Amino acid sequence: MSTAQPDEGTARTTPDALLHARTGTEVAPEDVVLAAGRDVTPKNLEWARRKIEAEGAAALDKLLP
Repeated sequence: MSTAQPDEGTARTTPDALLHARTGTEVAPEDVVLAAGRDVTPKNLEWARRKIEAEGAAALDKLLP
């Protein structure tokens, strides 16, 4: 017995620009540091603060798939 598979012509993917990882809460520097795969250190937290200042909440969105 075969399992139903979607037709290849009807499979859809969501464009990256429409994917969102945040839940509408404020973006913390710690979130940006961890999303970048870095250790939470004073130097990395300062980097994240500057990134949030420059890019806003999109700083986190750009790091997450």
